[in-house]
Amino acid sequence: MTETILEIDALSVSFGAGASGVQDVVSDLELTVARGEIVALVGESGSGKSMTAKAVLGLLPDGARARGSIRLGGEEVVGADEQTLARLRGTRAAMVFQEPQTALNPVQTVGWQLAQALRAHGRIGRAAARGRAVELLRLVEIPEPERRVDWYPHQLSGGQKQRVVIALALSGAPDLLIADEPTTALDVTVQAEILDLLRLLRDRDGTAILLITHNMGVVADVADRVAVLRRGVLVEQRGVLELFAAPQARYTAQLLSAVPRLPEVGQGSDGSPTQPDVVAAEPVLSVRGLDVVYPARHGNAAFAALRGITLGVEAGEVLGLVGESGSGKTTLGRTALGVIRPSAGSVVFDGVDLGTVSGRELRGLRKGVALVHQDPAASLDPRRSVGESVGEPLRVHRVASGALLRSRVGDLLDSVRLPRSFADRRPGELSGGQRQRVALARALVLAPRLLVADEPTSALDVSVQAEVLDLFADLREEYRFACLFISHDLAVVHQVADRVAVLRGGELVETGSTAAVFGDPRADYTRALLAAVPVPDPVEQRLRRDDRPEAWLAAVG
Repeated sequence: MTETILEIDALSVSFGAGASGVQDVVSDLELTVARGEIVALVGESGSGKSMTAKAVLGLLPDGARARGSIRLGGEEVVGADEQTLARLRGTRAAMVFQEPQTALNPVQTVGWQLAQALRAHGRIGRAAARGRAVELLRLVEIPEPERRVDWYPHQLSGGQKQRVVIALALSGAPDLLIADEPTTALDVTVQAEILDLLRLLRDRDGTAILLITHNMGVVADVADRVAVLRRGVLVEQRGVLELFAAPQARYTAQLLSAVPRLPEVGQGSDGSPTQPDVVAAEPVLSVRGLDVVYPARHGNAAFAALRGITLGVEAGEVLGLVGESGSGKTTLGRTALGVIRPSAGSVVFDGVDLGTVSGRELRGLRKGVALVHQDPAASLDPRRSVGESVGEPLRVHRVASGALLRSRVGDLLDSVRLPRSFADRRPGELSGGQRQRVALARALVLAPRLLVADEPTSALDVSVQAEVLDLFADLREEYRFACLFISHDLAVVHQVADRVAVLRGGELVETGSTAAVFGDPRADYTRALLAAVPVPDPVEQRLRRDDRPEAWLAAVG
């Protein structure tokens, strides 16, 4: 029989006591993970996924209490003393965090950080620690590990940094890896590499993996079994093939139906060939021959972030910007906002060249441009009420005050399908989807001509994302704004964009209608991006993975 590494029996996690009562955030959970098995734990925010992971490591927050049983390799976690828990962490189970940028120390080398992790698990000399650090980097397939062991995190790509985080988790030779949204912050090609690595650890080393994710394509790609949580209750647990083919729970079916899907390459094209963009006579935004070069600083050479970009966006049109990290998507968006000045070429907004206007004139033009950030929790001031945040642009630009301002804020909350009473709430009292609705309301309060949406749904669960995208479509019809929609989620771009521009290394690879670019791409790089997107169908995804290498090696390597 296959060895059971993690066994959860009747686990409940609760907050509160006394007159206020006890509130369960996880209720009577039954779950196992065997050696050499990947079990995906899925569900929306607040479903209890992350709380379950913290309970396994004995890291519940203050005020939380676990009941039931959690056994790691046969050892009980619930009720264990701190000395026992410290021994189990890192050796029996270890965590792989979502954001490698924050999990790594930016001022210490990769080798130093690995050596510190090794010393935490036992006595080891400096030379032996360095040698083991190199072995760990080789284990997670970091190229040239003997050299890169002395690199700092900023010298590594996003995918390499996540590999280092996995190496840190493996430093204590744990039987179980708990991977909490390990690919959410990564581009599709890098995500595919990390998923390949998780499969390798399972198949080569027999590592048990508990994967926490809201990405059903990722689940289809790597999971052996799937456990679906809703409000702390396990609603379904089955093999991945059975669950995707015929979900038994209505909630599981709703999660699967909310996932945006891409057309097959070669299908869905409208018949028009992709070709260099032709800028309309009077678009809202016109970019011609744009170069953006960051000057040399602190010993680093000058860097060309954008080279020769020409495109346009008309009123009521959504242009999707796609490409990997470093491709220039965000730089192009910031240039359109007037935050970055062009090094060459022109950016014309509403008939005005942003590179030629004074600072005062630019501030006036910015009333017609708005930004929606990736993370609404970070973009909203937690000390201000929703009404204050939404109304701030009206006050700053002296458009409205008093009763008129409050009325305008109420109208915007109506538009984004939030009750007017939410104007008195703080962001911390809202869900992630509600906070993103507030961010949309604030962006639209001055009725902008151009909206720059930078990864506006990447921090949201799949069902919440679907609601926000439906709302975005309605707001687009109502306000007729032009939009630059920046995203690494190609399926989302396919759903919302009229046209797509594919960027790579600061250059425009191809552009055209969404149907043409995604249905019949000209560039090998675009084909590679599309091939890297996991689809929410385990049978189809395995076939796609087998067919991937040719496009992969041609364009991504």
